[in-house]
Amino acid sequence: MSEKMQRAPDQIDREISAADALERARLLPPGPERNEALKLASLLRWTADSEGLVFAKRGRPRKG
Repeated sequence: MSEKMQRAPDQIDREISAADALERARLLPPGPERNEALKLASLLRWTADSEGLVFAKRGRPRKG
């Protein structure tokens, strides 16, 4: 449980940095610089989401 508590601030920091990157990218004028900034923001969001909680899929249980 202590490991989970230690990871929580890192996860929050990643989510905040992803949100900040997206906000900065949206403020840029259209063009290649904005496109690259949006790609970076998307990558940061994906990274933050991939290290979050993993839930079991709904439906029938697996065959043993």
